[in-house]
Amino acid sequence: MRNLRQGECAEDETSVALGIFDGVHLGHQSVIREAVRLAEGLKVTPAVFTFKSSTVTSKGRADQLLSEETKLKKIEDLGIEYVYCAEFDELKDLTASEFVDEILYKRLHAKAAICGKSFSFGKGGKAGCEELKSLCASCGIQVTVVPSLELDGQSVSSTRIRGLIADGEISAANRLLGYRYGYTLRVEHGFERGRTWDFPTINQTIPSGLVLPRFGVYCAKVLVNGRWYIGVTNIGVKPTVGEKIAPLAETFIVDYEGDLYGKEITIELYEFVRPEKTFDSFDELKAEIARNTEFTKKYFGE
Repeated sequence: MRNLRQGECAEDETSVALGIFDGVHLGHQSVIREAVRLAEGLKVTPAVFTFKSSTVTSKGRADQLLSEETKLKKIEDLGIEYVYCAEFDELKDLTASEFVDEILYKRLHAKAAICGKSFSFGKGGKAGCEELKSLCASCGIQVTVVPSLELDGQSVSSTRIRGLIADGEISAANRLLGYRYGYTLRVEHGFERGRTWDFPTINQTIPSGLVLPRFGVYCAKVLVNGRWYIGVTNIGVKPTVGEKIAPLAETFIVDYEGDLYGKEITIELYEFVRPEKTFDSFDELKAEIARNTEFTKKYFGE
């Protein structure tokens, strides 16, 4: 796959998926995959028009499921070759007609536009799929509306996924995402007490603005130098340590030895083990880490 191209004006004709795609979950993926499929038939470039998730205020402020960098990477992995990722304030006052004419027709040279059933656009988000079809018809742009995706009798939505993550229902959230929730973050220096307990951990501060999983311990996997390792990850603020810190992911990597300080490391959360709690002593904490490690090994069948 060629590197993802970004900008405000495409060089080629496009088949463009429309949406915020803040989680690139299964519902979003169905829209993006349809844009890729149509692009192949029309012999045009598969593209996405989206907003930077952190700038969207029309639906109220909400913690992000993905960093902007990770969001674009997942979009690229689905086969998209070009993205117009705008600041919401830059375009929020465009009327529906102006959006179709200025963005889809003149800048993206769209031959096809693909959206979900709940897609809205134009100033105040007052226009929907029917208006999109009507306006695009006059520009020679074909419109495809992808039906809402449901799992377990409910629509797959970013709001639903945020709620599951906040409740610690990480395996259920992963089903709706179509991938495992996690982070790719720089490893920082911590208190380094784990090294004296034979449980050295990596510490990764969770950036402000990203959705926080329920504080506690998770079965995880960790990608180091192209290899996946079993991990035991605590999401929280280390109450036993007694220091005020920002929420972080602290992970013990099973059967790994090495210095990872300063490196960008990916962790993926699989299953919630227990809530975060305060221990009366570090010996109790050490024993609990050992129990959590054994549980995680059994979870992964090792």
